Amino acid sequence: MIGKLKGTIDEIGEDHVLIDVHGVCYVAFCSARTLGGLGSVGEAAVLHIETFVREDQLKLFGFASALEREWFRLLQSVQGVGAKVALAVLSTLSAADLANAIALQDKATVARAPGIGPKVAQRIVTELKNKAPAYAGEAGAAIGLKQELGEGAAAGPVTDAVSALSNLGYSRDQAANAVAAAMKSAGETADSATLIRLGLKELSQ
Repeated sequence: MIGKLKGTIDEIGEDHVLIDVHGVCYVAFCSARTLGGLGSVGEAAVLHIETFVREDQLKLFGFASALEREWFRLLQSVQGVGAKVALAVLSTLSAADLANAIALQDKATVARAPGIGPKVAQRIVTELKNKAPAYAGEAGAAIGLKQELGEGAAAGPVTDAVSALSNLGYSRDQAANAVAAAMKSAGETADSATLIRLGLKELSQ
């Protein structure tokens, strides 16, 4: 089992990269986002690896971060999502964007990925909604709040603050991020006026 590759970029293809590790070249299939973040041929590279072993093949999938690899695994737990579709999703959306979309039950954003129809997008946001905060990295707190908003379970002051900021022209996502940041400093019992004031301060930075 290969967990990580550290080597030199030998070749970059449409959907894969060859990494030369001490004279042995490994083919790793990657998302477009990961490939775009790699350097040029001859430069050093590090990839987190997911190894697929089948009766007739052994395939390596490479990721820029351990978090992206976790999303690759998680996406495939959804019916109808295989390795190819999971890579397409990760090519279109970053881990944070995907966590956002799932938390807010935004199936339209997920459906932007090639090969993802409305039914599969719906299954992804429904089946993974409780896991999004844990797979959001540093944005976990904000994702948890967005999940509550998406489910209509957020506290009144939070809902009011997000609504007020949205009415001022900010996107729902920006408003939710600002309110989550406001709650960090003001506490979870803060009233809507405080959250709006601190949220605006956050958005103006």
